[in-house]
Amino acid sequence: MDEMTELRGLRAGAPVPDRATLAPGRRRLTEAAAPGRRVRRLRAGRRLAVVGAAAAITVAAVLGTRLGDAAAPSRSAPASTTRTLRLDSPAEVLNRAADALEKQSAGPEPRDDQWIYTRTAQVASQGNGNGSSLGPVTYDADWVPYDNAAAAAKGKDSDYRTAREVHRAANALPDDPARLLAKLRSLYPTGHTAGNPPEREAQHSFRAIGLMAEAYPIAPAALARIYRAMATVPGVRVTGHLVKDAAGREAIAITRKEDDRREQREILLDPHDFGYLGTRAVVTEDHTYKLAVDGAKGPVFRFEKGQILTSDARVEAAVVDAEGEKP
Repeated sequence: MDEMTELRGLRAGAPVPDRATLAPGRRRLTEAAAPGRRVRRLRAGRRLAVVGAAAAITVAAVLGTRLGDAAAPSRSAPASTTRTLRLDSPAEVLNRAADALEKQSAGPEPRDDQWIYTRTAQVASQGNGNGSSLGPVTYDADWVPYDNAAAAAKGKDSDYRTAREVHRAANALPDDPARLLAKLRSLYPTGHTAGNPPEREAQHSFRAIGLMAEAYPIAPAALARIYRAMATVPGVRVTGHLVKDAAGREAIAITRKEDDRREQREILLDPHDFGYLGTRAVVTEDHTYKLAVDGAKGPVFRFEKGQILTSDARVEAAVVDAEGEKP
């Protein structure tokens, strides 16, 4: 097994950093944080601990933003209404977000000959023995055919779906949260081997729903149904203050602690229009891990509660007519 295959098997949903800059250190860190786990991602080319008292923030619900349009989502707030949203209940936050999204209209479905352009930011702990410092933020641009039939035919892995498949699957999701979650678990299956056992249902649901939420383009009504279902997943929380994504933007963090692990997965939402911003992995308790390499003693990694392991942000997304074209 080559090193990159081994790395992809360590953490579920970990974002992919710039290989030349971050891969060596991040490989050591992820080995220490979660040995023996397989990565599952939806990509053709992606948690601070909840604090005590809930904070109240002012949210501009941008009712006019068209998240499904061909152009990248706007972060401005014309024709907005100002509302106070308390970050103490994931159900309140996600249902309020769904209410706002349902007032938005969807753009047309991309043509099969068009491309999905995304620009992402990634940052990860450097893995220098204590894991306390973050590496540099790296940016990556990617173009994927909307109808990526060639890649689909190769069967990259069980999580791979073309943008067209995901867009249409999102539109077909049922309103009932339980049925929606069952559909997503079927769309993004879990492991089934001794080395990669099935996830528990709640963790499987949260991972699958994160994969669907990051899809682009996705109709606002479909994203609203996804958020309402997310609020029903056992163990889901909301961080009581805004956090920063990899690009430095403020975000609402919807979180769930990973089963049998000392970290939590976060799905980050824009506090202005409730669109998807990115993901983070954050340590939930202080601990150390002694890494053994081929049976020999390796370095000791120290992890602190609240430490960001990885952070991945979608900075731009658009439907374009050709590979290399930008909005």
